[in-house]
Amino acid sequence: MRLFKTIAGLRSYLASCLQETDSAVTAQTRRSLGLVPTMGALHEGHLSLIRRARQENAVVTVSIFVNPLQFGPQEDFHKYPKTLAQDSELCEAAGVDVIFAPSAEELYGGRSGSRKDILTQVIPPRAMMAVLCGPHRPGHFEGVATVVAKLLNIVQPDRAYFGQKDAQQLAILRRVVADLNLPVELIACPTVREASGLALSSRNQYLSPEERSHAAALYRSLHRAEQAFHQGIRKSQELISIVKEELSTVAAMRPQYVELVHPETMVPLAEVEERGLVAIAAHLGNTRLIDNIVLSARKPIIAIDGPAGAGKSTVARRVAAELGLLYLDTGAMYRAVTWLVQQSGIEISDEAAIAELVSQSKIELVQHLEMQEPEAGDASLSLANPLTVLINGQDVTREIRTPAVTAQVSAIAAQGEVRRALVKQQKEYGRRGGVVMDGRDIGTQVFPDAELKIFLMASVQERARRRQLDLREQGQPEVSLETLERAIFERDQKDSSRKISPLRKADDAIELVTDDLTIEAVVEKIVCLYRDRLLSGA
Repeated sequence: MRLFKTIAGLRSYLASCLQETDSAVTAQTRRSLGLVPTMGALHEGHLSLIRRARQENAVVTVSIFVNPLQFGPQEDFHKYPKTLAQDSELCEAAGVDVIFAPSAEELYGGRSGSRKDILTQVIPPRAMMAVLCGPHRPGHFEGVATVVAKLLNIVQPDRAYFGQKDAQQLAILRRVVADLNLPVELIACPTVREASGLALSSRNQYLSPEERSHAAALYRSLHRAEQAFHQGIRKSQELISIVKEELSTVAAMRPQYVELVHPETMVPLAEVEERGLVAIAAHLGNTRLIDNIVLSARKPIIAIDGPAGAGKSTVARRVAAELGLLYLDTGAMYRAVTWLVQQSGIEISDEAAIAELVSQSKIELVQHLEMQEPEAGDASLSLANPLTVLINGQDVTREIRTPAVTAQVSAIAAQGEVRRALVKQQKEYGRRGGVVMDGRDIGTQVFPDAELKIFLMASVQERARRRQLDLREQGQPEVSLETLERAIFERDQKDSSRKISPLRKADDAIELVTDDLTIEAVVEKIVCLYRDRLLSGA
């Protein structure tokens, strides 16, 4: 692990790291870079972000910088804990490659971070700063947006990781990244809590043992609101009253605000129609604490991931039919783009031309209500097409299943602009929930908040056997099992190491190995999980 305090040293080192190549790494799967911005005083919450970054990136950078620009005159900038030596040990143990720990003079070009009048700043939408912490911490989010924009520009990561505990910060930074067209993916990670429910924070160390015990009331109040929500209470006034009632049981607690807003736009809500964020700020002694919880009225989403040939699309279609949910074939979307690229005569390596093409294309998935049953004794996990796939109005349902498309779809799916365009459409399809989606990154990237995540696995040999049967049924030329096994193995390698959305099992996904299971058995397992875990707890 290396530690740098200057921008020049950091940039030089990262450039050398990312230029390193392996003979098995292709242009589409070059080394990716993850950034975890922190103010130090690292705890398990930070480490959860670092572990996620370590899983998803070849190189991980952690920034440690107590940013003066985001502190008000009466806030705790000068006493904020600074523990660089301890933080460095934690980072090294967690597998961090680089720590960036600049001074304020280095980061702000010799100008004091407290002199906001002489600094160029990033100003987020004022409406997003007009609620929750904004009115109580003037200038805070301008300072956060400015320092994060600088860090993103200096490090230039593929992904940056933030905790859901700072929900308003996360929403504002998402807007900043979108509005400034910054080429980075912001990854939200779940809040890490103590056994009492208290959200981990560097400021928790200010609390006395008695105050720490009292602080558990924050999460307890949010949990009560969540219970009421699941019992049918949707009105903001009622939900807020429940939170305040619970907080009032702790005499030492001094609530600063309790509000209900949209989790993405920060617009105050009178009632939760789809999703709502209940957020709290309160003082205990001299310590200010925040916490929040997202309430979701959408129908559950089932995310089914796994390697190529594991039976994802077949299983997803049948699960959707069994539960009366909408099936979205994300693989078909990538196949449709691949087919269009091939028809357009564009080279697979010409990412700019492909980005231009996909940004002007429209994909439609038209679902059929009837589902074709497999023949008796068929355990191959295959099914006739239940969707009509259109691209720019042309039906390409059969064309996208050819070996030619299959051979190149992984390379197309690995391209960042293709993924961004299709993920945007996938998220819109799933906005109201009630869908089953399959792919390689649904549970980790597209819908990390899916209520049920499944990771389907099967051996390379079994997947090759299934693929051979599928090709025979489609009347395609015979391909040997050895050839298919080699192709599937190579595709697994590409999908697992690609720079954009590598294939990875979500931490909270349930793995099902399908080698010796019929399609009916796999579907039954998932349907039972859905009913047991979701419906019984509703």
